[in-house]
Parts: sequence; C-alpha cells; structure tokens
Amino acid sequence: MILGIPKEILDDELRVAALPETVSGFIKMGFEVLVQSSAGEGALHDDAEYANVGAQIVEDPEDLFYRSDVILKVKQPWFNKQTCKHEAEMMRPESILIAFLHPASPSNHEMIKMLAQKNMTTMTMDSIPRISRAQTMDALTSMSTVTGYKSVLIGANRCPKFIPMIGTAIGTIKPAKFFVIGIGVVGLQAIATAKRLGASIMALDIKEDARKAADSLGAKIVGFDVPAEFAVGEDGYAKSLPEEWLEKEREAIEPHLREADVSILSALVPGEVAPTLITEEMVQNMKPGSVVIDVSIDQGGNCEITEPGRDIVKHRVHLCGQWNIPGAMPVHASWLYAHNILHFVENLFKNGVDKPDYDDDIVQHSLVTYHGEIVHQGMLKAINKR
Repeated sequence: MILGIPKEILDDELRVAALPETVSGFIKMGFEVLVQSSAGEGALHDDAEYANVGAQIVEDPEDLFYRSDVILKVKQPWFNKQTCKHEAEMMRPESILIAFLHPASPSNHEMIKMLAQKNMTTMTMDSIPRISRAQTMDALTSMSTVTGYKSVLIGANRCPKFIPMIGTAIGTIKPAKFFVIGIGVVGLQAIATAKRLGASIMALDIKEDARKAADSLGAKIVGFDVPAEFAVGEDGYAKSLPEEWLEKEREAIEPHLREADVSILSALVPGEVAPTLITEEMVQNMKPGSVVIDVSIDQGGNCEITEPGRDIVKHRVHLCGQWNIPGAMPVHASWLYAHNILHFVENLFKNGVDKPDYDDDIVQHSLVTYHGEIVHQGMLKAINKR
C-alpha cells in the first residue's frame, strides 16, 4: 500500500499532513510513503529529512496522486495551477483520501460529488467524535487551539486602535473591546489571548457550560439563555437552533456588536453549516473601523456577507474570511495535525494496511463518501436546505 503526502496548494497554506517523525510511523506500519518535493518547507522540514527516514520524494503531483492508495492532506482538494487540473481529478479512482474536507460547506459540495463519482473513500478530520478514545486524533480541537490564538492576533493587527489601556501625558486611552461569539476551543483560546493583550472582553454562547468557562477566564458574559433542549445535543455539543431562537440570538448579539472593536466569530455546530448570526444590516450598524474575524468561514461563516478566503471592507467594517488561519502558524499546527492524522491512520488500519476498518465508530463519524455515495449527514442536511 502506497501512502502519498502532497504539497498543499491553497493560498497561504504552509502546513503539511506528515512530518519526518510521523512518516517513520507510517513506514513501520507497512506503508511505502511518497512525499511531494518541498511539501514540508512551510513547516521548516526539507526533502532530505523525509528521504532520510525512508520516504520517496516525488516532483510531479500528478504522479504522486496517481500512484497513491491513501492520500493524506491538510485541506480539501483544490485547483492546481501547476498542472491546470483540480486535485480531485488527479486522484486515482477507488483510492482513499483523508483531509479537512469541510463537507457541510456549500463551496465544497461539487468537489465532494466529484470524489464520490470516482468511487473514492473519503474521510474528514473535522468530524472526529470527541470521545476519550479519539482524543489523540481530534484535529479539530488541535487546529481550534491554533485558530483561537492566531485569530486574535489577526484582529489586533487589523484594528486601528491600541488593544490594551495606554496611559499618555494627555490622557488615558481605553482598551479595545473584543467580542467572542461561540465559546468552544477557539473561543476560549481567543479569550485567553485577548486578555493577555490587555483587551476588554465580552463573550456569548448558547451553552451554559461554555459561558461558565468564559467567565472563569475573565470575560464579561452577555446575551441570553436558551433552553438546554434547544441548545445542547445528546453528545454535549451545540446543536442547530430553530429559526425563531436564531433570531432571538441575533437580537441579543446586536447591541454588543455595535460596541465591539474586534469580533471573533466561532459559533459552529459540529459537521453542519455554520449558523448565520450577523446579517448585513447588523454590519451596517457597527462602528467604523471595527473588525470581524469570521473563524467559522470553512463551514459557511457566521456573518452573512463575509467572503470566503478574502479580506474585504464593507460598510467601513473590515471583514476577514481567511480560510486557513492555522496555516499561518505552520510549525506547531503541522506538528499537531501530523500526529492527529498518524493516530487516525493507525486506528483505521489497525488490522493491517490492506484491511481498513470502516466499521470503527470513529471512522464511521468521519466518512464523507463511500461506495460511490455521499454518507456524511452534515453535508446531506446542508444539501437538503438549499
């Protein structure tokens, strides 16, 4: 069985799906490993390091995709300007792809349909269940930690004000106000980072446990209470609110959004399209010069007018729809992701490299396409809503 590691081609994506130390693990499992030339450069690992642990370096991405039985990527397949072909076109029919596919995001639906038509088995690393056995595979939590930290730095860099309180000879400048919407792993890390920078922080979440965690970090809790049966699923994570409760949430958000200098939007329902919490009308009422970092853009975004993959200014508000925020911290992000995916592959092939266990509950949660069909419930739900 041949396992391939291509170079990521999404704009500004510097991560890599495997490091030399994890390539050693795949080889010990019995895989032959192909690594595209310069795949690890963004994470500061050169081709010689991969070759020294037994990987074969491949120059041509088409050659790597064609030869690989199993392909490990960070982000979803994308159009390759070097070959003038979409990566999904270059993948061999009936091969296996493991990556962040974000199947609920409408922008990825055509690509995933293409993979299904090729009878490929695909798994997404953003649907690993948060159970104790899967903790070492939980790439979403790993990347969320990076994202929460980096999103605050991006927001601070775009904010035209000081972040901490600053004393000067002619008066004191008040600290900037950060508003964190969605207090999961991203939100908690964002709160902690904004606090280190000296910001004033407001936070909102529909789950009581999340609000308590934010309060313990020093954030001012704002918003409203949602009955637990609407807010929390059986697995303990947020679930989609009915439209009437979403409207109440928007009403609760709006007055605080008007006060905020930087808003971090990270409200997600696992495996589903992100809820729209900020409308264009709400953006129009924000302070000129304020900043929105729409962290949830990979799953559609929390802001109605954020543009995926772009930074824009609209209604005098800076809207950041940067796709791959963890890609801006490639060294630690690659180290975390590479080890997550190694543990996932070890679990998938625990019976041997030629015997993938598709009945395993962790694998079942992550499956997107199988036997030519789309099986991911979040994507199917998103398609039915369109």
